[in-house]
Amino acid sequence: MKDILIITSYFPPEIGAASNRIFQLADGLQKRHYKVSVLTPLPNYPTGQIFEDYKGKFKHVSQEENITVNRLWIYASNSKNKLLRLLAMLSYSFSLIWFFIWHKIPKTVIVQSPPLLVAFTCVLCLRRKKRNLLLNVSDLWPIAGLELGAFKKNFSYRMLERIEQFNYKKASIVLGQSKEILTHVQSICPDKHLFLYRNYPEFEIPEVKNNVPNNNLKIVYAGLLGIAQGIYKLCNELDYTNIEFHIYGSGAEQQLIEDFIASNPELPLFFHGRVSRDELHKVLMDYDVTIIPLLNRIYGSVPSKIFEYARLGLPMLYFGGGEGETIIKSHNLGWVAQSGDYKDLNVVISKIEIAKLSVERKKAIQKVALEHFDFQQQLVALEALL
Repeated sequence: MKDILIITSYFPPEIGAASNRIFQLADGLQKRHYKVSVLTPLPNYPTGQIFEDYKGKFKHVSQEENITVNRLWIYASNSKNKLLRLLAMLSYSFSLIWFFIWHKIPKTVIVQSPPLLVAFTCVLCLRRKKRNLLLNVSDLWPIAGLELGAFKKNFSYRMLERIEQFNYKKASIVLGQSKEILTHVQSICPDKHLFLYRNYPEFEIPEVKNNVPNNNLKIVYAGLLGIAQGIYKLCNELDYTNIEFHIYGSGAEQQLIEDFIASNPELPLFFHGRVSRDELHKVLMDYDVTIIPLLNRIYGSVPSKIFEYARLGLPMLYFGGGEGETIIKSHNLGWVAQSGDYKDLNVVISKIEIAKLSVERKKAIQKVALEHFDFQQQLVALEALL
């Protein structure tokens, strides 16, 4: 039985695409008879506080679904203060170094990036010719930070670029969740072995249903309420004439959204808080359309919601540009509004006909997921690299 170590900054019980993706990878590999272990911080995302069951612990080791999970100490913070965020990443990096010193590390290691500094720590400490080091890149940093306005092109940014380049050059193989990511990596390391690894979900496909006709289009957003998603601005910009907007999730903008709803009780705008993934899949089936927004177009980003909602058979309204937009169009998964143009978004919404959101349309979306977004087929291809 081959040993594989996965190093990540996010893992259940934390919520979000990153933790779901890594757990699914770990679970899929252990079911294919690999001995899988995971290195991750004590759970703290997205609140920035260690979860209640793990408070006061320096480390925690457990067996979860036949996976050995090592949770390490971290100075947890979701502060907007850059120094505190840096301290959080460095604290986890120090915990990783301590673990590497006192434990035998398998020959095959998968490292999640970003965070860039955490990935750098792993690559720096674990790079050896005989070790198979796979760098799993889900977002391009520091480019994404620049596009989000978090960075400026200064000395610090150039240092992050050097770290990024070092990570790519020293990794044995780079996995990228989008074609744009792989194109970027290839521009830096032309001869690097690359593999397109999408965030395909795996769960039992539900039976789609015909929702009770309603005069208003029921639109839903589910996920992180962070700056990148721009849900607070979306609440302010939507034309509510013939729609309802329902929100599920948590994050930095939650309080702003709740305050906006309280200040505008006349709007058909509803916040339902955070629910489990299984429960979310059930409630999503009651809505007509789901919206997938990004406040700004981020190069290399492909929201994993696309693949998850396709498996649910849920028509999508994409508002983020880039490669995600191309996927929606090419597979006929829903509608696309011009990134950042809220006037165009409202026009697109006004043209969606509720009567055409039929069971047949939803089943056609599920068929696309089965044929093109299959986790097991992707995992079999990945095995050849391990």
